[in-house]
Amino acid sequence: MEQEPRVVTQRGLYFDELEEGVVYRHTPGRTMTEADNTIFSTLTMNHQALHLDAAWSQENALGGERLMNSMHTVATLIGLSVNQLTQSTIVAQLGFTEITFPKPVYAGDTLYGEVEVVAKRESKSRPGQGIVTMRHTGRNQHGDVVCVAVRNALFHKSPAALAAAERGSDA
Repeated sequence: MEQEPRVVTQRGLYFDELEEGVVYRHTPGRTMTEADNTIFSTLTMNHQALHLDAAWSQENALGGERLMNSMHTVATLIGLSVNQLTQSTIVAQLGFTEITFPKPVYAGDTLYGEVEVVAKRESKSRPGQGIVTMRHTGRNQHGDVVCVAVRNALFHKSPAALAAAERGSDA
């Protein structure tokens, strides 16, 4: 008789698996392209010359070249963490308390991300869930910090944690 293979489904980490003070590094990085910048900027109706106009940027932008749209940078930074941290384990994005861009990002730069879990607490209004504060840090290929975003998100607790809590309430 043939045995069924063990199946592992990729997911993020549950509330109870995330640890305060731990830094989670995400690979691979993402090389930003001119196409990314043009598509994202036009898709979001951000027709700012510093993202779209090479001639204008030569005279007016930092470094003399078009800057990557900062909203694309932060969105990519958050996206880098999905597979490792939030895939199928997040309930909702609750908000950002800080977003900074210490250095510009240009087409051709590669963005690398890491997340530090800054704080976590059980939800007071949603049993079986908890709120996690995460500091996302994006670095370019030289190691320069180009984006920092602090956000709060609501996470599910793991089935094991829910079962243990249920056993505890039965006692």
